[in-house]
Amino acid sequence: MPTSATPAIERIARVLAGRHLSLNGQGDDPHAAEAVDATWHRHVDDAYAILHTLREPDAQMAKAGDVAVWRSMIGAVLERRAE
Repeated sequence: MPTSATPAIERIARVLAGRHLSLNGQGDDPHAAEAVDATWHRHVDDAYAILHTLREPDAQMAKAGDVAVWRSMIGAVLERRAE
């Protein structure tokens, strides 16, 4: 299974930053990559909040896979914050 070299929290934070800055989101910058690189860290708290919300899968997600594995994977990310 392919995995990302970029931590999940950073990827989520970058998406949030992009939505605020990019013309493709709610922003007005047609070339927001550099701005996202400079500001994604401001969205880390929101990224953790999103993952905290997702720590329990909904019924559709539970039907699709192993709930224990899901909880373990999300929990591993959330534990990094506690360190």
